[in-house]
Amino acid sequence: MVLLADSDKKFVNEILESWSIAEIPISAVTNTADMISVAANGKISVAFLSADFLWVGELDVVSYLKDYNSDIEIFVLCEQKNQPVAEASLSRGASKYLLKPVAVATLENIVRKVLQKRSNKKSYQLMESQVLEELFGNTPEMQKILKTIYKIAPTASTVLITGESGTGKEFASNVIHRLSKRADEPFLAVNCGAIPENIIESELFGSRKGAFTGAVDKKGLFEEADGGTLFLDEIAELSQAVQVKLLRFLQNREIRRVGETEIRTLDVRIIAATNRNVEEDIKNGKFREDLYYRLNTFHIALPPLRERRSVISSLIKHFVIKHQNSTGKTIRRISPPAQVALKSYDYPGNIRELENIIEHAMIMAENEEITLEDLPEALHPSYAVPDSRYLLSSPPAPKQEGEDLSLAELERRHIISMFEKYKNVSQTAEKLGISRTTLWRKLEEYGRITDR
Repeated sequence: MVLLADSDKKFVNEILESWSIAEIPISAVTNTADMISVAANGKISVAFLSADFLWVGELDVVSYLKDYNSDIEIFVLCEQKNQPVAEASLSRGASKYLLKPVAVATLENIVRKVLQKRSNKKSYQLMESQVLEELFGNTPEMQKILKTIYKIAPTASTVLITGESGTGKEFASNVIHRLSKRADEPFLAVNCGAIPENIIESELFGSRKGAFTGAVDKKGLFEEADGGTLFLDEIAELSQAVQVKLLRFLQNREIRRVGETEIRTLDVRIIAATNRNVEEDIKNGKFREDLYYRLNTFHIALPPLRERRSVISSLIKHFVIKHQNSTGKTIRRISPPAQVALKSYDYPGNIRELENIIEHAMIMAENEEITLEDLPEALHPSYAVPDSRYLLSSPPAPKQEGEDLSLAELERRHIISMFEKYKNVSQTAEKLGISRTTLWRKLEEYGRITDR
């Protein structure tokens, strides 16, 4: 149902008489008492509220509507004189405000878009949930994180994501945005540590021409992300001065461009991330404690890839598909030795490093297959000792008295014997005086390595 609440009876009647979406009923009220009564019954998808209806005494109507209708989209109808009141409602959960006069066609288009977006989102979430579970992993820890993401995504709460570099902090923040009501609005990501300290404030909050040498009138990232989500990576790298301005925004949803006195009210969800120990930075006076608690409404700690190896295979498939167009390659197979190397490596650079490795391998690959030789040197046997489940343990048959052996058989038995002795590809290759790659191929040929 659609709720229209406005004291202008003529306007309300015009909307009711012209409303053409038969399958979506509209309930119109012209006083606050009726509005409260209708709202309490729930089942409202979209509400159009006059700015005069935003407060009933001390009651915040936006919050009241959301308490009874968790998925409601609220649009405020206002005139120029009460535009500041309408703008302030955005920080409390209203979606947008519309300046009067407003045509019925405008309201109908808004309703259609909201309901279509909601329908698309449900279908998308069903498909994406399976993909996400594969990419996040099936360990209890990762399933708990995914469950938390599903719960917090529809809210406007701030989120702090911590973890080593490359663990997927930006990916997780993007997932939160895509599963939120802001999915159709901007998602902007910025690495706070990559922007010089002397311009980070103007990059985030904008500037006024002449505020400093070279300054021009421009929007900052906060204004560009209005209505959507701003991902602040490496948040602990911000200076104390910028931390103060960020804290002000989180408290009041207000910013001021550098060199301006005008206050701008914005509706931006903040997701922050860092690979540093923020609590230690607080003790050392490098990070504001009050800002930390504002950011840390929800905390997601992503474990390194080496602690969730079960997800490596799914990530490899994901990155192969992702880089098909850019590399011009179609990969259908990964050889057993390459699989062992990929699953055994510790990935100090985490998911980001795995993606780079797959892109590298795809470029090097031939015949639609990634082989061990296509992987970077760091993953070759001297660095990545195979998982024991891929190694067969039966010793070679001993030479029988009087048995004539071919040179190839003698070589086979000698290599297997040496490998059984040292249990290590690198050491065995060194003792035999051959390359690691050659030894790996021969062990595969002899059935000493299997993908079972």
